[in-house]
Amino acid sequence: MVKATFSLDDETMARLRRTAERLGKAQSHVVREAVAEYATRADRLSEGERAHLLGVLDALAGRPAGRTARDVDVEIRAVRAARRRGGRRSA
Repeated sequence: MVKATFSLDDETMARLRRTAERLGKAQSHVVREAVAEYATRADRLSEGERAHLLGVLDALAGRPAGRTARDVDVEIRAVRAARRRGGRRSA
């Protein structure tokens, strides 16, 4: 466990105390749980980011293919063969 010092405004501290009291947990435990939950949410895309990325995908999906299916198959076979040989690491 690592001890840390944080400055919290009065309202946040009051919420922390009320929550810890109501849950019957130590304030430090409530803070650990809150940080873990916040980190999980922060890793997700925001609604704006999600909408932007979906727009980019829609734009790409609407474009005509730049290569034929045959060209793609040839490239995939070449990549697979290179992987079997060890890629760039082999002599």
